[in-house]
Amino acid sequence: MQYMKNATVFTIMVLCLGLGAQSCASDRQSDGAGPVPVEVVQEDGRYQLLRGGEPYLIKGAGLEYGDVGLFASHGGNSIRTWRTDNSRKTGQQVLDEAYRHGVTVSLCIEIGRERLGFDYDDEEAVAAQLEYARGEVLKYKDHPALLTWIIGNEANLGFKNPKVFDAINDISKMIHEIDGNHPTTTALAGFSGELNELIKTRSPDLDFTSIQMYGDIVNLPRYLEGMGFDRPYFVTEWGSIGHWEVAKTRWDAPIEQNSTQKAANYLKSYEVAIASDPGQLLGSYVFLWGQKQERTPTWYGMFLADGSETEAIDVMHHIWRGSWPDNRSPQITSMLLDMQASGQNVTLDAGKPYRANVVARDPDGDTLEYRWELMRESGATQTGGDKEEVPDKFPGLIEGGDREQVILTAPDESGPYRLFVYVYDGQGNAGHANIPLLVQ
Repeated sequence: MQYMKNATVFTIMVLCLGLGAQSCASDRQSDGAGPVPVEVVQEDGRYQLLRGGEPYLIKGAGLEYGDVGLFASHGGNSIRTWRTDNSRKTGQQVLDEAYRHGVTVSLCIEIGRERLGFDYDDEEAVAAQLEYARGEVLKYKDHPALLTWIIGNEANLGFKNPKVFDAINDISKMIHEIDGNHPTTTALAGFSGELNELIKTRSPDLDFTSIQMYGDIVNLPRYLEGMGFDRPYFVTEWGSIGHWEVAKTRWDAPIEQNSTQKAANYLKSYEVAIASDPGQLLGSYVFLWGQKQERTPTWYGMFLADGSETEAIDVMHHIWRGSWPDNRSPQITSMLLDMQASGQNVTLDAGKPYRANVVARDPDGDTLEYRWELMRESGATQTGGDKEEVPDKFPGLIEGGDREQVILTAPDESGPYRLFVYVYDGQGNAGHANIPLLVQ
């Protein structure tokens, strides 16, 4: 939800409260099961998450539209959301589906973000937001799949008004008054000593901190040690190196890792930043169990748009289950266009043919199939994961598009483009790579 005007926010929230009251008990698939108490405890200087009185090790992923059953089959046991109701399912349906598969949910209550127009000096809008949050908590607090409450996602991104943390604290206090079974947190974009102080002074009611980092997450242990951070925390987003963290071409196109490089980065990030702090880190949610367009269609999703699983899922299966999946994804060795790799500022002349090739292998010896695609370079400038449009595609310019080596005819129109290759094993798995290029 984008908060455009405060009056609109107030109206929307009141309507949401009214609609929430109409939830039908007959739609619930967890009737008869009550809430499972969750708490954060400290013993001998170490923090731990308890669920039903037992230690609960989160094997989590950010999942909104993905297949919860498939997630559980790979060893995952908890998902996090970015809002209570999404565009396809109500919070009740999300929780019910998770419950059917033995999965818990860290449920996010969406709050206003300053960068999208919400004004935390507007007392009426802030009060309406608090009442909206109260309604969401009352609807879902007794669901047995509920694990924790996340109050807002990256509300600090682009913020200037520190009152956002006062509002978060008020929502946390409200939750503790009406729901004694589930701890509270807020998900922060990055982390710093300044943010730590804001949380301590303005949001002290939160039970723990939640941090979201990508390529820089390998430095998180050093950052926390440097600021003397001594609280429990979640990592609620981590995964691919961010598009803002990588090298760019001279025309400012970010250079994306291929699927095999991404998988290696997932494993490194986990070993360096997640598994290394069992005394304070309560759990983590890898991003993203699904697919989305954000700068490219492959940058952050662990699946392709057609549902194929990538090598990042192999890695998470290994982390969660302690063994590799029975059938693993194709692995990318290299991709070249006109004998140049993705970081070499590939420039083509309009209308001329160029050779492109990919080298891939399959760990199981499966026969590989190939699909090539040319897209216009994304011109998106959004931040924070806001919705982006999929760039135009240019079919008909690739000769032999089902082979490992093809001929690309550069478009007649000059400008930035990106050439993608997808490598399939016929078992539901795929690898991918791309090269940004400039046509002149």
